[in-house]
Amino acid sequence: MLQINHLSISHNRSLAPIIDDLTFVINPGDKIAIIGEEGNGKSTLLKWIMRDPSLENHFLIEGTIINQFSRLAYLPQSLPTELEDLSVEDYIYSYQTDEYFDYNLLFQYANQLNIASEQLNSQQLLKTLSGGEKLKIQLLKMLSLEADLLLLDEPSNDLDIAAILWLERFIKHSQATILYISHDTELLSKTANGIIHLELLQHKTIAKNTVVHLSYDEYVAQRQAQFQRQTKLAINQRSEHQKRMEKYRQIEQTVEHQQETITRQDPAGGRLLKKKMHAVKSIGKRFEKETESFEEMPIQEDAINIRFSNVLPLPQNKQILHWVNQPIYQGDKLLIEKVDFSIKAPEKVGIIGANGIGKSTLLKQIWQALRERTDIKVGYFPQDYYELLAKEETPITFLQHDYSADEKTQIMTYLGSMRFTQDEMHQPIQQLSGGQRAKLLLLQFDLGGHNVLLLDEPTRNFSPLSQNQLQELFIDFPGTIIAISHDRSFLKNVFQTIYELDENGLKQIPKERLTN
Repeated sequence: MLQINHLSISHNRSLAPIIDDLTFVINPGDKIAIIGEEGNGKSTLLKWIMRDPSLENHFLIEGTIINQFSRLAYLPQSLPTELEDLSVEDYIYSYQTDEYFDYNLLFQYANQLNIASEQLNSQQLLKTLSGGEKLKIQLLKMLSLEADLLLLDEPSNDLDIAAILWLERFIKHSQATILYISHDTELLSKTANGIIHLELLQHKTIAKNTVVHLSYDEYVAQRQAQFQRQTKLAINQRSEHQKRMEKYRQIEQTVEHQQETITRQDPAGGRLLKKKMHAVKSIGKRFEKETESFEEMPIQEDAINIRFSNVLPLPQNKQILHWVNQPIYQGDKLLIEKVDFSIKAPEKVGIIGANGIGKSTLLKQIWQALRERTDIKVGYFPQDYYELLAKEETPITFLQHDYSADEKTQIMTYLGSMRFTQDEMHQPIQQLSGGQRAKLLLLQFDLGGHNVLLLDEPTRNFSPLSQNQLQELFIDFPGTIIAISHDRSFLKNVFQTIYELDENGLKQIPKERLTN
Protein backbone atom coordinates (compact mmCIF):
# COMPACT_ATOMS: atom_id res chain seq x y z
CA MET A 1 0.00 0.00 0.00
CA LEU A 2 1.08 3.56 -0.78
CA GLN A 3 -0.73 6.28 1.18
CA ILE A 4 -0.32 10.01 0.57
CA ASN A 5 -1.81 12.31 3.22
CA HIS A 6 -2.59 16.01 2.80
CA LEU A 7 0.13 16.73 0.26
CA SER A 8 0.46 20.42 -0.66
CA ILE A 9 3.13 21.76 -3.04
CA SER A 10 3.69 25.40 -3.99
CA HIS A 11 6.45 27.38 -5.70
CA ASN A 12 8.89 28.63 -3.08
CA ARG A 13 9.19 32.13 -4.63
CA SER A 14 5.73 33.04 -5.90
CA LEU A 15 3.94 30.72 -3.43
CA ALA A 16 1.63 29.82 -6.32
CA PRO A 17 -0.04 26.47 -5.59
CA ILE A 18 0.62 23.35 -7.65
CA ILE A 19 -1.05 20.67 -5.53
CA ASP A 20 -3.32 21.39 -2.57
CA ASP A 21 -4.30 18.90 0.16
CA LEU A 22 -4.02 15.77 -1.98
CA THR A 23 -4.81 12.49 -0.22
CA PHE A 24 -5.04 9.05 -1.85
CA VAL A 25 -4.30 5.37 -1.31
CA ILE A 26 -2.88 2.94 -3.86
CA ASN A 27 -3.40 -0.73 -3.14
CA PRO A 28 -1.43 -3.69 -4.53
CA GLY A 29 -2.40 -4.40 -8.12
CA ASP A 30 -3.88 -0.94 -8.79
CA LYS A 31 -3.23 0.74 -12.13
CA ILE A 32 -3.74 4.43 -11.32
CA ALA A 33 -3.38 7.14 -13.97
CA ILE A 34 -2.47 10.75 -13.19
CA ILE A 35 -3.97 13.20 -15.67
CA GLY A 36 -4.09 16.97 -16.08
CA GLU A 37 -2.65 19.79 -18.14
CA GLU A 38 1.07 20.40 -18.47
CA GLY A 39 2.46 22.27 -15.47
CA ASN A 40 -0.16 20.99 -13.03
CA GLY A 41 2.26 19.00 -10.87
CA LYS A 42 2.00 15.47 -12.27
CA SER A 43 5.73 14.86 -12.69
CA THR A 44 6.44 16.70 -9.44
CA LEU A 45 4.14 14.28 -7.62
CA LEU A 46 6.05 11.24 -8.92
CA LYS A 47 9.38 12.82 -8.04
CA TRP A 48 8.16 13.55 -4.52
CA ILE A 49 7.10 9.91 -4.08
CA MET A 50 10.63 8.98 -5.19
CA ARG A 51 11.98 11.45 -2.57
CA ASP A 52 13.85 13.50 -5.17
CA PRO A 53 15.99 15.94 -3.10
CA SER A 54 16.14 18.51 -5.92
CA LEU A 55 12.49 19.44 -5.29
CA GLU A 56 13.50 21.28 -2.12
CA ASN A 57 15.29 23.89 -4.25
CA HIS A 58 12.09 24.91 -6.03
CA PHE A 59 9.07 24.02 -3.92
CA LEU A 60 7.51 24.28 -0.50
CA ILE A 61 6.13 20.86 0.36
CA GLU A 62 3.92 19.63 3.19
CA GLY A 63 2.43 16.18 3.57
CA THR A 64 3.21 12.64 4.63
CA ILE A 65 3.74 9.36 2.85
CA ILE A 66 3.39 5.75 3.98
CA ASN A 67 4.98 3.26 1.60
CA GLN A 68 4.59 -0.45 2.24
CA PHE A 69 5.89 -1.57 -1.15
CA SER A 70 9.28 -3.26 -1.01
CA ARG A 71 10.86 -1.68 -4.09
CA LEU A 72 10.06 1.29 -6.34
CA ALA A 73 11.20 1.83 -9.93
CA TYR A 74 10.84 5.15 -11.73
CA LEU A 75 10.74 6.06 -15.42
CA PRO A 76 11.29 9.82 -15.91
CA GLN A 77 9.62 11.69 -18.76
CA SER A 78 12.98 12.16 -20.45
CA LEU A 79 16.46 10.74 -20.06
CA PRO A 80 18.41 12.81 -17.50
CA THR A 81 20.97 15.05 -19.21
CA GLU A 82 23.87 13.61 -17.23
CA LEU A 83 23.23 10.16 -18.77
CA GLU A 84 23.23 11.28 -22.40
CA ASP A 85 26.94 10.50 -22.87
CA LEU A 86 26.68 6.92 -21.58
CA SER A 87 26.74 4.07 -24.08
CA VAL A 88 23.77 1.72 -24.22
CA GLU A 89 25.89 -1.06 -22.70
CA ASP A 90 27.17 1.08 -19.84
CA TYR A 91 23.69 2.38 -19.05
CA ILE A 92 22.10 -1.05 -18.91
CA TYR A 93 24.83 -3.10 -17.24
CA SER A 94 26.76 -0.60 -15.14
CA TYR A 95 24.68 2.47 -14.25
CA GLN A 96 22.95 1.88 -10.89
CA THR A 97 22.61 -1.87 -11.47
CA ASP A 98 22.35 -3.86 -8.24
CA GLU A 99 21.44 -7.27 -6.88
CA TYR A 100 17.79 -6.77 -7.79
CA PHE A 101 18.54 -6.57 -11.50
CA ASP A 102 17.01 -9.60 -13.29
CA TYR A 103 18.89 -10.41 -16.50
CA ASN A 104 16.28 -12.97 -17.51
CA LEU A 105 13.62 -10.26 -17.47
CA LEU A 106 15.92 -7.94 -19.41
CA PHE A 107 16.29 -10.37 -22.33
CA GLN A 108 12.64 -11.41 -22.14
CA TYR A 109 11.40 -7.81 -22.46
CA ALA A 110 14.05 -6.98 -25.09
CA ASN A 111 12.77 -9.85 -27.23
CA GLN A 112 9.17 -8.67 -26.83
CA LEU A 113 10.17 -5.15 -27.91
CA ASN A 114 12.18 -6.46 -30.88
CA ILE A 115 15.51 -5.30 -29.46
CA ALA A 116 18.33 -7.66 -30.36
CA SER A 117 20.83 -8.68 -27.67
CA GLU A 118 23.67 -7.05 -29.63
CA GLN A 119 21.86 -3.72 -29.30
CA LEU A 120 22.04 -4.10 -25.52
CA ASN A 121 25.82 -4.42 -25.82
CA SER A 122 26.12 -1.47 -28.17
CA GLN A 123 28.68 1.28 -27.64
CA GLN A 124 26.32 3.78 -29.29
CA LEU A 125 25.79 6.81 -27.07
CA LEU A 126 22.31 7.30 -25.68
CA LYS A 127 22.20 10.88 -26.96
CA THR A 128 22.42 9.63 -30.56
CA LEU A 129 19.29 7.47 -30.25
CA SER A 130 15.83 8.59 -31.30
CA GLY A 131 13.35 9.51 -28.58
CA GLY A 132 11.57 6.19 -28.87
CA GLU A 133 14.81 4.19 -28.80
CA LYS A 134 15.93 6.00 -25.62
CA LEU A 135 12.59 5.28 -24.00
CA LYS A 136 12.72 1.56 -24.84
CA ILE A 137 16.21 1.28 -23.33
CA GLN A 138 15.02 3.06 -20.17
CA LEU A 139 11.95 0.80 -19.98
CA LEU A 140 14.11 -2.33 -20.29
CA LYS A 141 16.39 -1.13 -17.52
CA MET A 142 13.56 -0.16 -15.18
CA LEU A 143 11.40 -3.24 -15.73
CA SER A 144 14.35 -5.53 -14.98
CA LEU A 145 14.67 -4.24 -11.41
CA GLU A 146 12.04 -6.55 -9.82
CA ALA A 147 10.04 -3.62 -8.44
CA ASP A 148 6.52 -4.06 -7.08
CA LEU A 149 5.59 -0.38 -7.53
CA LEU A 150 6.29 1.26 -10.88
CA LEU A 151 6.13 5.03 -11.36
CA LEU A 152 5.93 5.88 -15.07
CA ASP A 153 6.02 9.43 -16.47
CA GLU A 154 4.52 9.45 -19.99
CA PRO A 155 5.74 5.92 -20.84
CA SER A 156 4.17 5.95 -24.33
CA ASN A 157 5.30 9.42 -25.42
CA ASP A 158 7.88 8.42 -28.05
CA LEU A 159 7.05 4.77 -28.61
CA ASP A 160 6.01 3.39 -31.99
CA ILE A 161 2.60 1.72 -32.40
CA ALA A 162 3.91 -1.83 -31.84
CA ALA A 163 5.66 -0.81 -28.60
CA ILE A 164 2.55 1.09 -27.38
CA LEU A 165 0.43 -2.03 -27.90
CA TRP A 166 3.04 -4.01 -25.95
CA LEU A 167 3.02 -1.40 -23.15
CA GLU A 168 -0.76 -1.52 -23.01
CA ARG A 169 -0.72 -5.30 -22.53
CA PHE A 170 2.06 -5.02 -19.95
CA ILE A 171 0.19 -2.49 -17.79
CA LYS A 172 -3.05 -4.50 -17.98
CA HIS A 173 -1.52 -7.86 -17.06
CA SER A 174 1.47 -6.97 -14.86
CA GLN A 175 1.36 -8.11 -11.24
CA ALA A 176 3.10 -4.87 -10.24
CA THR A 177 1.23 -1.85 -8.95
CA ILE A 178 1.56 0.99 -11.44
CA LEU A 179 1.11 4.74 -10.98
CA TYR A 180 1.55 6.48 -14.31
CA ILE A 181 1.11 9.74 -16.17
CA SER A 182 -0.27 9.66 -19.70
CA HIS A 183 -2.00 11.81 -22.30
CA ASP A 184 -2.85 8.77 -24.47
CA THR A 185 -6.63 8.38 -24.17
CA GLU A 186 -6.67 4.90 -25.68
CA LEU A 187 -3.98 3.67 -23.29
CA LEU A 188 -5.87 5.22 -20.37
CA SER A 189 -9.18 3.71 -21.46
CA LYS A 190 -7.74 0.21 -21.64
CA THR A 191 -5.51 0.15 -18.55
CA ALA A 192 -6.51 2.52 -15.70
CA ASN A 193 -8.73 1.40 -12.83
CA GLY A 194 -8.37 4.70 -10.99
CA ILE A 195 -7.77 8.35 -11.83
CA ILE A 196 -5.95 11.19 -10.06
CA HIS A 197 -6.85 14.43 -11.84
CA LEU A 198 -4.74 17.49 -10.97
CA GLU A 199 -6.12 20.89 -12.01
CA LEU A 200 -5.15 24.54 -11.64
CA LEU A 201 -8.18 26.84 -11.80
CA GLN A 202 -9.03 30.56 -11.81
CA HIS A 203 -5.88 31.77 -13.55
CA LYS A 204 -3.88 29.07 -11.75
CA THR A 205 -4.50 30.49 -8.28
CA ILE A 206 -6.48 27.48 -7.03
CA ALA A 207 -5.22 23.89 -7.11
CA LYS A 208 -7.92 21.24 -7.28
CA ASN A 209 -7.55 17.48 -7.23
CA THR A 210 -10.00 14.66 -7.90
CA VAL A 211 -9.31 11.04 -6.90
CA VAL A 212 -11.69 8.33 -8.10
CA HIS A 213 -11.54 4.56 -8.38
CA LEU A 214 -13.18 4.51 -11.79
CA SER A 215 -11.99 3.63 -15.25
CA TYR A 216 -10.90 6.54 -17.40
CA ASP A 217 -14.01 6.35 -19.59
CA GLU A 218 -16.27 6.26 -16.52
CA TYR A 219 -14.49 9.28 -15.04
CA VAL A 220 -14.75 11.29 -18.27
CA ALA A 221 -18.48 10.49 -18.54
CA GLN A 222 -19.05 11.41 -14.88
CA ARG A 223 -17.10 14.65 -15.25
CA GLN A 224 -18.94 15.66 -18.41
CA ALA A 225 -22.32 14.94 -16.82
CA GLN A 226 -21.35 17.01 -13.78
CA PHE A 227 -20.14 19.83 -16.04
CA GLN A 228 -23.44 19.83 -17.93
CA ARG A 229 -25.50 19.79 -14.69
CA GLN A 230 -23.48 22.63 -13.19
CA THR A 231 -23.68 24.64 -16.41
CA LYS A 232 -27.47 24.16 -16.65
CA LEU A 233 -27.96 25.14 -12.99
CA ALA A 234 -25.71 28.20 -13.32
CA ILE A 235 -27.53 29.35 -16.49
CA ASN A 236 -30.97 28.83 -14.91
CA GLN A 237 -29.99 30.75 -11.77
CA ARG A 238 -28.73 33.69 -13.81
CA SER A 239 -31.76 33.63 -16.11
CA GLU A 240 -34.20 33.68 -13.18
CA HIS A 241 -32.17 36.40 -11.51
CA GLN A 242 -32.28 38.52 -14.66
CA LYS A 243 -36.08 38.15 -14.86
CA ARG A 244 -36.47 39.22 -11.21
CA MET A 245 -34.10 42.14 -11.73
CA GLU A 246 -36.08 43.33 -14.77
CA LYS A 247 -39.31 43.31 -12.72
CA TYR A 248 -37.50 45.06 -9.88
CA ARG A 249 -36.19 47.81 -12.19
CA GLN A 250 -39.69 48.39 -13.56
CA ILE A 251 -41.01 48.85 -10.03
CA GLU A 252 -38.06 51.08 -9.13
CA GLN A 253 -38.62 53.25 -12.22
CA THR A 254 -42.34 53.51 -11.46
CA VAL A 255 -41.68 54.69 -7.89
CA GLU A 256 -39.01 57.13 -9.12
CA HIS A 257 -41.49 58.55 -11.64
CA GLN A 258 -44.14 58.90 -8.93
CA GLN A 259 -41.66 60.74 -6.68
CA GLU A 260 -40.76 63.13 -9.49
CA THR A 261 -44.39 63.93 -10.34
CA ILE A 262 -45.99 64.12 -6.89
CA THR A 263 -46.88 67.67 -5.90
CA ARG A 264 -45.54 69.49 -2.87
CA GLN A 265 -49.15 69.85 -1.72
CA ASP A 266 -49.13 66.11 -0.87
CA PRO A 267 -46.40 65.69 1.81
CA ALA A 268 -48.01 62.53 3.21
CA GLY A 269 -47.91 60.95 -0.20
CA GLY A 270 -44.26 61.95 -0.58
CA ARG A 271 -43.38 60.30 2.72
CA LEU A 272 -45.16 57.11 1.66
CA LEU A 273 -43.27 57.06 -1.65
CA LYS A 274 -39.99 57.60 0.19
CA LYS A 275 -40.72 54.58 2.40
CA LYS A 276 -41.77 52.60 -0.63
CA MET A 277 -38.51 53.46 -2.42
CA HIS A 278 -36.53 52.40 0.66
CA ALA A 279 -38.31 49.03 0.60
CA VAL A 280 -37.68 48.68 -3.14
CA LYS A 281 -33.95 49.41 -2.64
CA SER A 282 -33.81 46.77 0.12
CA ILE A 283 -35.30 44.21 -2.24
CA GLY A 284 -32.71 45.17 -4.87
CA LYS A 285 -29.86 44.68 -2.41
CA ARG A 286 -31.27 41.28 -1.44
CA PHE A 287 -31.46 40.26 -5.10
CA GLU A 288 -27.85 41.33 -5.63
CA LYS A 289 -26.70 39.43 -2.54
CA GLU A 290 -28.35 36.28 -3.85
CA THR A 291 -25.80 36.16 -6.68
CA GLU A 292 -23.06 35.39 -4.14
CA SER A 293 -24.54 31.92 -3.59
CA PHE A 294 -25.01 31.15 -7.28
CA GLU A 295 -23.40 28.05 -8.73
CA GLU A 296 -20.17 29.04 -10.44
CA MET A 297 -20.22 28.87 -14.22
CA PRO A 298 -17.86 25.91 -14.80
CA ILE A 299 -14.75 26.37 -16.92
CA GLN A 300 -12.97 23.49 -18.58
CA GLU A 301 -9.33 24.26 -17.77
CA ASP A 302 -8.18 21.99 -20.57
CA ALA A 303 -10.26 23.65 -23.29
CA ILE A 304 -8.54 24.51 -26.58
CA ASN A 305 -10.18 27.65 -27.91
CA ILE A 306 -8.71 27.82 -31.41
CA ARG A 307 -10.84 27.71 -34.56
CA PHE A 308 -8.40 28.35 -37.45
CA SER A 309 -10.75 31.15 -38.45
CA ASN A 310 -8.03 32.92 -40.46
CA VAL A 311 -7.24 29.91 -42.68
CA LEU A 312 -8.51 30.05 -46.27
CA PRO A 313 -9.18 26.66 -47.92
CA LEU A 314 -7.00 25.54 -50.80
CA PRO A 315 -8.46 24.71 -54.21
CA GLN A 316 -9.76 21.14 -54.41
CA ASN A 317 -7.09 18.68 -55.64
CA LYS A 318 -4.33 21.28 -55.62
CA GLN A 319 -1.00 19.42 -55.71
CA ILE A 320 0.85 19.95 -52.44
CA LEU A 321 3.67 17.44 -52.89
CA HIS A 322 4.63 14.90 -55.53
CA TRP A 323 7.74 12.83 -54.88
CA VAL A 324 8.97 9.93 -56.98
CA ASN A 325 12.10 8.04 -55.88
CA GLN A 326 12.97 10.83 -53.44
CA PRO A 327 15.98 9.95 -51.21
CA ILE A 328 15.80 10.86 -47.51
CA TYR A 329 19.01 12.12 -45.92
CA GLN A 330 19.99 12.89 -42.34
CA GLY A 331 22.92 15.18 -42.90
CA ASP A 332 25.17 13.26 -45.27
CA LYS A 333 23.74 9.89 -44.25
CA LEU A 334 21.26 8.25 -46.61
CA LEU A 335 18.41 6.90 -44.47
CA ILE A 336 15.97 5.75 -47.14
CA GLU A 337 16.88 5.36 -50.79
CA LYS A 338 13.49 5.99 -52.39
CA VAL A 339 10.24 7.54 -51.13
CA ASP A 340 7.18 7.94 -53.34
CA PHE A 341 4.66 10.35 -51.86
CA SER A 342 1.88 12.41 -53.42
CA ILE A 343 -0.68 14.53 -51.59
CA LYS A 344 -3.36 16.95 -52.79
CA ALA A 345 -5.59 19.43 -50.97
CA PRO A 346 -7.49 18.93 -48.74
CA GLU A 347 -6.08 15.50 -47.81
CA LYS A 348 -5.06 14.70 -44.25
CA VAL A 349 -2.34 12.05 -44.02
CA GLY A 350 -0.89 10.35 -40.94
CA ILE A 351 2.53 8.68 -40.87
CA ILE A 352 3.68 5.95 -38.48
CA GLY A 353 6.84 3.87 -38.33
CA ALA A 354 9.31 2.14 -36.05
CA ASN A 355 11.41 4.23 -33.68
CA GLY A 356 14.55 5.54 -35.35
CA ILE A 357 13.40 4.83 -38.91
CA GLY A 358 13.53 8.53 -39.89
CA LYS A 359 9.98 9.89 -39.63
CA SER A 360 10.99 13.28 -38.18
CA THR A 361 13.77 13.55 -40.78
CA LEU A 362 11.22 12.86 -43.53
CA LEU A 363 8.90 15.59 -42.21
CA LYS A 364 11.76 18.11 -42.01
CA GLN A 365 12.69 17.32 -45.61
CA ILE A 366 9.07 17.93 -46.66
CA TRP A 367 9.22 21.22 -44.73
CA GLN A 368 12.36 22.25 -46.61
CA ALA A 369 10.68 21.40 -49.92
CA LEU A 370 7.51 23.40 -49.21
CA ARG A 371 8.49 26.34 -47.03
CA GLU A 372 9.53 28.71 -49.84
CA ARG A 373 6.38 28.23 -51.91
CA THR A 374 4.21 31.33 -52.30
CA ASP A 375 0.99 29.58 -53.39
CA ILE A 376 0.55 27.90 -50.01
CA LYS A 377 1.23 28.85 -46.39
CA VAL A 378 3.05 26.06 -44.60
CA GLY A 379 3.14 25.69 -40.83
CA TYR A 380 5.65 23.34 -39.16
CA PHE A 381 5.13 21.81 -35.70
CA PRO A 382 8.42 20.10 -34.71
CA GLN A 383 8.85 17.54 -31.97
CA ASP A 384 11.41 19.88 -30.40
CA TYR A 385 9.55 23.18 -30.10
CA TYR A 386 12.80 25.13 -29.71
CA GLU A 387 13.48 24.58 -33.39
CA LEU A 388 11.01 27.46 -33.83
CA LEU A 389 10.68 29.04 -30.39
CA ALA A 390 13.35 31.27 -28.84
CA LYS A 391 13.72 30.53 -25.13
CA GLU A 392 14.04 34.18 -24.07
CA GLU A 393 11.19 35.43 -26.27
CA THR A 394 7.76 36.02 -24.74
CA PRO A 395 4.52 34.58 -26.13
CA ILE A 396 3.42 38.05 -27.27
CA THR A 397 6.63 38.88 -29.13
CA PHE A 398 6.69 35.41 -30.73
CA LEU A 399 3.22 35.92 -32.19
CA GLN A 400 3.65 39.55 -33.23
CA HIS A 401 4.15 40.42 -36.87
CA ASP A 402 3.65 44.16 -37.41
CA TYR A 403 3.97 45.15 -33.71
CA SER A 404 0.90 47.41 -33.85
CA ALA A 405 -1.24 48.11 -30.78
CA ASP A 406 -4.28 46.45 -32.41
CA GLU A 407 -2.27 43.34 -33.20
CA LYS A 408 -0.98 43.13 -29.63
CA THR A 409 -4.53 43.45 -28.28
CA GLN A 410 -5.71 40.67 -30.59
CA ILE A 411 -2.81 38.43 -29.55
CA MET A 412 -3.46 38.99 -25.84
CA THR A 413 -7.14 38.17 -26.40
CA TYR A 414 -6.16 34.93 -28.15
CA LEU A 415 -3.71 34.03 -25.39
CA GLY A 416 -6.32 34.75 -22.72
CA SER A 417 -8.78 32.42 -24.45
CA MET A 418 -6.08 29.73 -24.32
CA ARG A 419 -5.84 30.09 -20.51
CA PHE A 420 -2.60 32.10 -20.46
CA THR A 421 -2.39 34.44 -17.46
CA GLN A 422 -1.16 38.02 -17.84
CA ASP A 423 2.15 37.01 -16.25
CA GLU A 424 2.60 34.07 -18.63
CA MET A 425 1.98 36.29 -21.65
CA HIS A 426 5.08 38.29 -20.68
CA GLN A 427 7.26 35.43 -19.37
CA PRO A 428 10.16 33.96 -21.35
CA ILE A 429 8.93 30.96 -23.32
CA GLN A 430 11.42 28.70 -21.54
CA GLN A 431 9.40 29.18 -18.32
CA LEU A 432 6.21 27.86 -19.91
CA SER A 433 5.04 24.25 -19.89
CA GLY A 434 5.31 22.02 -22.94
CA GLY A 435 1.56 22.28 -23.47
CA GLN A 436 1.68 26.08 -23.46
CA ARG A 437 4.52 26.08 -26.00
CA ALA A 438 2.47 23.76 -28.21
CA LYS A 439 -0.48 26.16 -27.96
CA LEU A 440 1.76 29.00 -29.17
CA LEU A 441 2.55 27.08 -32.35
CA LEU A 442 -1.16 26.39 -32.94
CA LEU A 443 -1.98 30.06 -32.40
CA GLN A 444 0.72 31.02 -34.89
CA PHE A 445 -0.90 28.72 -37.47
CA ASP A 446 -4.25 30.45 -36.93
CA LEU A 447 -2.96 34.02 -36.90
CA GLY A 448 -0.75 33.36 -39.93
CA GLY A 449 -3.49 31.68 -41.95
CA HIS A 450 -1.37 28.56 -42.58
CA ASN A 451 -3.27 26.17 -44.84
CA VAL A 452 -0.74 23.30 -44.96
CA LEU A 453 0.34 21.86 -41.60
CA LEU A 454 3.31 19.56 -40.99
CA LEU A 455 2.90 18.11 -37.50
CA ASP A 456 5.37 15.97 -35.55
CA GLU A 457 3.63 14.33 -32.56
CA PRO A 458 1.20 17.25 -32.00
CA THR A 459 -0.85 15.61 -29.21
CA ARG A 460 1.97 14.67 -26.85
CA ASN A 461 1.86 17.65 -24.47
CA PHE A 462 -1.88 18.11 -24.16
CA SER A 463 -4.08 16.83 -21.36
CA PRO A 464 -6.01 13.67 -22.26
CA LEU A 465 -9.17 15.65 -21.55
CA SER A 466 -8.14 18.05 -24.34
CA GLN A 467 -7.67 15.32 -26.92
CA ASN A 468 -11.24 15.26 -28.25
CA GLN A 469 -11.16 19.02 -28.82
CA LEU A 470 -7.73 18.76 -30.42
CA GLN A 471 -9.03 16.09 -32.78
CA GLU A 472 -12.07 18.19 -33.69
CA LEU A 473 -9.79 21.16 -34.35
CA PHE A 474 -7.78 19.22 -36.93
CA ILE A 475 -10.81 17.42 -38.38
CA ASP A 476 -12.35 20.83 -39.12
CA PHE A 477 -9.08 22.31 -40.42
CA PRO A 478 -9.89 23.44 -44.01
CA GLY A 479 -6.40 22.80 -45.39
CA THR A 480 -3.98 19.89 -45.76
CA ILE A 481 -2.23 18.05 -42.91
CA ILE A 482 0.75 15.70 -42.93
CA ALA A 483 1.35 14.39 -39.41
CA ILE A 484 3.63 11.96 -37.64
CA SER A 485 1.88 10.45 -34.66
CA HIS A 486 1.71 7.36 -32.48
CA ASP A 487 -1.58 8.46 -30.92
CA ARG A 488 -3.98 5.79 -32.15
CA SER A 489 -7.19 7.68 -31.43
CA PHE A 490 -5.82 10.80 -33.15
CA LEU A 491 -4.73 8.81 -36.21
CA LYS A 492 -8.02 6.93 -36.55
CA ASN A 493 -10.28 9.97 -36.13
CA VAL A 494 -8.45 12.75 -37.99
CA PHE A 495 -6.80 11.18 -41.03
CA GLN A 496 -8.28 9.61 -44.15
CA THR A 497 -5.04 7.85 -45.05
CA ILE A 498 -2.31 6.27 -42.93
CA TYR A 499 1.18 5.50 -44.25
CA GLU A 500 3.93 3.46 -42.61
CA LEU A 501 7.55 4.44 -43.18
CA ASP A 502 10.16 1.68 -43.31
CA GLU A 503 13.53 1.18 -44.97
CA ASN A 504 11.77 0.69 -48.33
CA GLY A 505 9.81 3.95 -48.19
CA LEU A 506 6.15 4.80 -47.53
CA LYS A 507 3.31 2.33 -47.90
CA GLN A 508 -0.37 2.81 -47.17
CA ILE A 509 -1.79 0.64 -44.39
CA PRO A 510 -5.33 -0.07 -43.14
CA LYS A 511 -6.38 1.64 -39.92
CA GLU A 512 -6.90 -1.79 -38.33
CA ARG A 513 -3.12 -2.01 -38.03
CA LEU A 514 -3.32 0.63 -35.30
CA THR A 515 -5.09 -1.69 -32.89
CA ASN A 516 -3.55 -5.09 -33.68
